[in-house]
Amino acid sequence: MTSKALNSFLNDNIADLKERGLYNEIDPVQGPNGPEIKIGDRTLINLSSNNYLGLATEDRLKQVAKQAVDSHGVGAGAVRTINGTLDLHLELEKKLAAFKGTEAVISYQSGFNCNMAAISAVMDKHDAILSDELNHASIIDGCRLSRAKIIRFNHSDMDDLRKKAKEAVESGQYNKIMVITDGVFSMDGDIAKLPEIVDIAEEFDLITYVDDAHGSGVLGKGAGTVKHFGLQDKVDFQMGTLSKAIGVIGGYVAGKANLIDWLKVRSRPFLFSTAVSPADAAASTKAVEILMESTELNEKLWENGNYLKAGLKQLGFDIGNSETPITPCIIGDENATQTFSRRLNEEGVYAKSIVFPTVPRGTGRVRNMPTAAHTKEMLDKAIAIYEKVGKELGVI
Repeated sequence: MTSKALNSFLNDNIADLKERGLYNEIDPVQGPNGPEIKIGDRTLINLSSNNYLGLATEDRLKQVAKQAVDSHGVGAGAVRTINGTLDLHLELEKKLAAFKGTEAVISYQSGFNCNMAAISAVMDKHDAILSDELNHASIIDGCRLSRAKIIRFNHSDMDDLRKKAKEAVESGQYNKIMVITDGVFSMDGDIAKLPEIVDIAEEFDLITYVDDAHGSGVLGKGAGTVKHFGLQDKVDFQMGTLSKAIGVIGGYVAGKANLIDWLKVRSRPFLFSTAVSPADAAASTKAVEILMESTELNEKLWENGNYLKAGLKQLGFDIGNSETPITPCIIGDENATQTFSRRLNEEGVYAKSIVFPTVPRGTGRVRNMPTAAHTKEMLDKAIAIYEKVGKELGVI
């Protein structure tokens, strides 16, 4: 017999979410998550995947993943600190350090795990964290876990950051102060003002932390936001994911050797969770090698992103101020956003609605993620469908 209180809580709140257009329906994909996907018996143009470079379905990655299963098995078998660190994990970390231009790298099971692990391993209740108000949920949760004082600054507002950094330093309350930001903000596609942030950090001796989940593979010819600005030697923590542009699963933190040594002995997901599988480690290494050898996929991503942006903007859609291939179409009302996404789906485009709490109330949008794997024909078809649905619903 289940709890009546639990059932009442769940049923009431699920019904409330559905009524307000905030309930998320999950659509299982049959087959690979490529530029087109199959849901049920329908094939749709896929504009909702983080698979920026098309590597999730790349034959070269599949080949090395299969080889790793044959040579190392399907699982790592233990946490990294016992005997779950395989030679494949070390190869991945060495390759990532070269790619990011840092002394060392530690890899984790996911990007979310990175932020939960690294922030709380360095910051504690005697410290403060200056956090951009639009930072990702994993940053917010990592900051909370650290028990440090969280001081939010207005989004990419350098005057507000400087003011709050000065106040925090002059208060004398904190042993250490960190400034933390996304490199690329995933809902709007804008880029953090890293040169200004680094200047403020140097002025006030702040620890710098950049979550580059949506910048790795995208900016800096693929090497990320920090390298885009040439700041590898000025940023203490470079967090990245292996689950988006790299096309596999996992995450990592890049930085000085002594930082990585500390994270290996003090970050809890590294200490208490089994390592990623041999296949994942090998495939991730291969993906990084591909990006280091050629910028072809990165260039194609930007070409497709700019093409889709121009097409939607010409039609009159509000695509915000994105500086990256991420292309939001901002609708506003949550129910209207859900309807818009549903009609796109019915016409042949899979572009998922994003509503509160992922974005602020009243700023619902359909977020488009063009990739290097899309063809011009796919994008033209998607733009035509956007035009049809946009006019039908009075959005344009």
